[in-house]
Amino acid sequence: MQPSPNQLDDQARLKAIIDAAIDGIITIDSRGIIETMNPAALRIFGYGPEEVIGQNIKVLMPEPDKSQHDGYLEHYHQTGERKIIGIGREVVGQRKDGSLFPFLLSISEVKLQDKVIFTGIVHDISRQKLAEHAQRESENKINSIIQAAVDGIITIDSHGIIEMVNPSAAKLFGYVEEELLGKTINMLMPEPDKSRHDGYMHNYERTGKKRIIGIGREVSGLKKDGTIFPFYLSISEVQLEGRRLYTGFVHDITNQKLTEERLRRYAAELERSNAELQDFAYVSSHDLQEPLRKIQAFGDRLKTKEQAHLSEQGKDYVDRMLNAAVRMQNLINDLLAFSRVTTKSKSFEVVNLDTILTEVLSDLEITIEKTGTIIERSTLPSIEAEPTQIRQLFQNLISNAIKFRKEGVTPVVKIYHEQLQRTAHLIGTPGDLQIAIYIEDNGIGFDEKYLDRIFNIFQRLEGQKYEGSGIGLAICRKIAIRHGGDITAESKPGHGTRFIITLSTKNLQY
Repeated sequence: MQPSPNQLDDQARLKAIIDAAIDGIITIDSRGIIETMNPAALRIFGYGPEEVIGQNIKVLMPEPDKSQHDGYLEHYHQTGERKIIGIGREVVGQRKDGSLFPFLLSISEVKLQDKVIFTGIVHDISRQKLAEHAQRESENKINSIIQAAVDGIITIDSHGIIEMVNPSAAKLFGYVEEELLGKTINMLMPEPDKSRHDGYMHNYERTGKKRIIGIGREVSGLKKDGTIFPFYLSISEVQLEGRRLYTGFVHDITNQKLTEERLRRYAAELERSNAELQDFAYVSSHDLQEPLRKIQAFGDRLKTKEQAHLSEQGKDYVDRMLNAAVRMQNLINDLLAFSRVTTKSKSFEVVNLDTILTEVLSDLEITIEKTGTIIERSTLPSIEAEPTQIRQLFQNLISNAIKFRKEGVTPVVKIYHEQLQRTAHLIGTPGDLQIAIYIEDNGIGFDEKYLDRIFNIFQRLEGQKYEGSGIGLAICRKIAIRHGGDITAESKPGHGTRFIITLSTKNLQY
């Protein structure tokens, strides 16, 4: 019987639908021989129609399915027991190039007049599987990061119920993870936060007004043993379908707080000790002034009015006494100057070091001319400093360079500088940018094994040969430290000395 025109139209329409389908469609006979494969199925498996039509369907299967398929068909024909027909499941296919891929297979049985055929619909899920694998890998990576994180991480829902807690957070609060999951977050809070937290959550849900979410702040936590400790808490909010989650990142700052407290107490003790020392130096120096003035006054009277009544030895005693009084006066004045470096200090301002150096050299003009000293100087920059103290610093060091000259050698004093930076980075931190000022002479020098001594108060290496109290270099070091730097020296006996003064260009006053 010839098919009617309507039947032909239906067949053409059905073929067009099958050929245009995205999923693969394959028909096999009861022996497993491929009768048809639509273009999508051919493309999925990488074959041409002449390569597979008439072949056993197992050519599209990897082992062990390839070896088991004939047995499966025979078993079905004998028993009618289905493993996949009418059910569908995920299986693995083998392409022409040998590569394997996953796909969803659904099989239907069609009974025709003269035979039974099976139709399989193949839905390639390779991309889906790759996406699932990537997502699992990402989730595993995130989970590994969370589990290994040093800081604590806790996730709660909008009711404050703990949904996730990493090992660091559990350990920090003294719990195991199972003791926290499903409990309310305020169990980790001391009062008054414990009582206020539910109200805060409700207020945020109602008004959206944030007090810590997305901001972060320092809070207190309550450990299982009742210990209260400080930590820095930052909270992020995640909006999921139908609900909100909040993740808190917990950074324990107990050691930081202990260190801050130790430093605070140390600074307070140091300030008190320094104040006592400065008061002692100031008061002692002032208390010494009055009896010293009397010694000088009566010594002068004795020398002028009783001159005729004194023996030569008596006159010598009076001269020695007055000389000692002068040295004592200078020592007291130097001690007062040392104590005033910080107690009587003034505000910092932008100063031109070159201008100050010029003024100091002008003050020392007579000494420079008398000794024949040659000054070699380069231009110095401007920094934030206290002008008076910088002037004192230059005066002391240049005076020393001239004082400790070698006999029979023209004194030469060189003054120059260079820029320094303690840490290499793009943006300078205040106090990090420094200059080094060098004051170099060709004088008597000293053995560097005494380097630590020369900057200590009252320390002198040359005994009574040179005048001085041994306070000048101690004052220089105190000034340099106050200006964010320090002072040191390089020297050899008989080969001169080079003083190196470091000063911050921008100073943080204290």
